[in-house]
Amino acid sequence: MSKDINIRIVLGFAVIYTVWGSTYLAIRLGVDTIPAFLLAGVRFLIGGILFYAWARYRGAPNPKRAHFLPMEIVGLLLVVGGNGLVSWAEEIVPSGLTALLIAMVPFWIVLADWLRPGGQRPRLAVTIGLAIGFVGVGALINPVNIGGLAEISQFGALILVAATMLWATGSIYSRYAPAPESQTMAVSIQMLFGGMALMVISYFRGELDTFVLADVTTSSALSFVYLTTIGSFAFGVYMWLLKASTPTKVATYAYVNPVIALVLGNMIADEFISLWTIGCSIVILIGVFIIVRSKAKPAQSAPEKAGERLARVASENRVMMSQPDEMKQACKKKFA
Repeated sequence: MSKDINIRIVLGFAVIYTVWGSTYLAIRLGVDTIPAFLLAGVRFLIGGILFYAWARYRGAPNPKRAHFLPMEIVGLLLVVGGNGLVSWAEEIVPSGLTALLIAMVPFWIVLADWLRPGGQRPRLAVTIGLAIGFVGVGALINPVNIGGLAEISQFGALILVAATMLWATGSIYSRYAPAPESQTMAVSIQMLFGGMALMVISYFRGELDTFVLADVTTSSALSFVYLTTIGSFAFGVYMWLLKASTPTKVATYAYVNPVIALVLGNMIADEFISLWTIGCSIVILIGVFIIVRSKAKPAQSAPEKAGERLARVASENRVMMSQPDEMKQACKKKFA
């Protein structure tokens, strides 16, 4: 891998670590006065147009017909299922807690890799990480309101869990799906189709009828601009990293995003951070850390069993006996 590629990968990780941590607050401020699916739909439509224009300017050809369906599926899973549902959930869930639940993405990536045909059973360490992470998420959601400490809407939490599952599925699928040679062109298709699907959802939810442009606050307008430009750029970087790196390494953004989102939400939006939330956050991030660290280690080959070793030696001896000249040469070398 060239030095230039390495630098680009490092910069790419810096973008998804920092920028994505801030987009949760931007979404929260945006949905204050702009309906969630309308906000997400227009944002990705404009982003898709910008990416398409840039790809064509750089000389990328239009995508082939065989590329449209796979890229549209990715758009549905990531843009609609991921970002769309997150925007909807943030109407009732604080931005910091949203980012914390999104940290579940590595959990679903591991489970999806296990359940797919020919998938691998998670290692013991991964299983422990999954258990720890789900305990933390369960404590944060607190469905039975233990001690009166439930701090998140259970309906909003359910939406976010669904979003993480769809996002993880889309991330894995996008890595192997047929796509245009130009990553920028591929992202533009995903954004455009996802944006159109979000607009359809917005229409059937009646958001266009209730939206009043004059009611949009300055903070919502600035958040929309930020998400459409910087946020869309970060989405493109994420898709590129899935090709340039591995899903396991890219998933490490789940360490950093919740911390940035919790801090920004508290400083700018006055979102309350309780000791219960901090404790649950630590438990969840420990689970994520164990999973990603374990998945990053190369699998060791199983040691050769005694029976297998004897069978291999016997097979090699049979080959040598059937080739006397080669056997003589081998013996000369061995006893020389």
